[in-house]
Amino acid sequence: MKTLLCLLLPLSALAADSLPDPAEVTAGMKKAAAFYTEKLAVHGGYASAWKKDLSAGVTEHKESKTVISIQPHGTTSVGHALVKAYEATGEKQFLEAAKAAGKALIECQLASGGWDSDFDFADEQAKRYHLRKDVLAGDKETGKRRNSSTLDDNKTQSALLLLLELAHLPECKDDAELHTALKAGMDSLLGAQYPNGAWPQQYSGPVDASLPVMKAAYPKDWPRTFPKEDYKGYYTLNDGNMMKIVQLLLRAHELTKEEKYMSAAKKAGDFFILAQMPEPQTAWAQQYNHQMEPVWARKFEPPCVSGGESLSTMKTLQELYVVTGEEKYMKPLAAAFAWYAKSELPDGQYARFYELKTNKPLYFVKDTYELVYDDSNLPTHYGFKLDWVNKDLEALRNQMDRSREELLAKRGGPTDDKGWASRAKGAGSKAQQALKSQTADGIWMKGDEIDAGEFVKHMNAMAYYVEGASKGGDAFAKLRAK
Repeated sequence: MKTLLCLLLPLSALAADSLPDPAEVTAGMKKAAAFYTEKLAVHGGYASAWKKDLSAGVTEHKESKTVISIQPHGTTSVGHALVKAYEATGEKQFLEAAKAAGKALIECQLASGGWDSDFDFADEQAKRYHLRKDVLAGDKETGKRRNSSTLDDNKTQSALLLLLELAHLPECKDDAELHTALKAGMDSLLGAQYPNGAWPQQYSGPVDASLPVMKAAYPKDWPRTFPKEDYKGYYTLNDGNMMKIVQLLLRAHELTKEEKYMSAAKKAGDFFILAQMPEPQTAWAQQYNHQMEPVWARKFEPPCVSGGESLSTMKTLQELYVVTGEEKYMKPLAAAFAWYAKSELPDGQYARFYELKTNKPLYFVKDTYELVYDDSNLPTHYGFKLDWVNKDLEALRNQMDRSREELLAKRGGPTDDKGWASRAKGAGSKAQQALKSQTADGIWMKGDEIDAGEFVKHMNAMAYYVEGASKGGDAFAKLRAK
């Protein structure tokens, strides 16, 4: 009867209920990692995607056989997935691949301590950068070479996080090159924190320590056309840049116990408190000038209050409260929720940009980039309207409804085999889907390209499952036997 019932069930129902063999999942992970290391790696690093015929790697800005991406998804996120795979399975293949990804980052670490968006190892391309290894060799003058570490899109943050995680694996405790590169990068990041606790979008050295610390304010006036000013040194929240910095600093403090990282994270939280706009828009801008006024960045990023960056800031403040227990980080949230409540659009979405003081949604006209109130002809390359905000607001409310003690306890993961087995059960369908969607070579495609993001998603799901299965022991075995 059970066999007949299985035959009658749709395939999707079978996939949702079954728990694949952890050994089979691990084999799939090893096959994927082997293809990446043997066919795709450049100096141990990875592009964001590859042509199906392997003729070139692809990043946001270029295509080349010798390019790697620092921006996720690329070397950093693939490296993180490999670390998780090693921790879940103990397979040295994953460790060696993760270490090679870290080595690639060390090779292209800038003299300023961080990283650019991508790096091309071809000689004529590599010579355009002033690298930390150049400085170590005695070449200390940057000249016209590129040396701006970028925090945009989680580039330098994700690179430092990978080096941090690698450095704290027992197998890497004696890797002097790794530890030295990590220290140089973290020291440069701390040196780029402004007196008020913020960071710029990019830095090439320590920032001006004499800048004033003040609260956010509305400008008396602001240009309605793009002024083409250099915004890279402004206080930047765009794309969750500072959220990712705080997450890195908190992890660094967790692993090293060094107080300087906690101090920097708390100082960032103090900036978020300062940067909350006064009434009538008690939320946050994407970027501020050094007088703490919202300002232009790119031609499609006007001075505004942001429906996206405000939420990432709220999440970070709540995270700081959970970690530190300091109530001051929670105080801005009530007013921010109130601003969201009055800013929802009729279709249930939110605008990315709200006009200063009036709170009218701001948009741009496709091709001309004229700033308008009309959303009928938007450019397609950017999210000018956000459909995920209400879901994330609800998730944040749910987090805030839980006690700090409960949230801290949950971070530690399961505490017994039943908890681990339950975690594996919850991940079973994703692990099975990862196996089913693998090609014969062990990779995952997105359209006509081999996609690093697909690798990261599926490898993380498989590692999560295998870890739960391994630590679930007999409890997991009983679940599979049902």
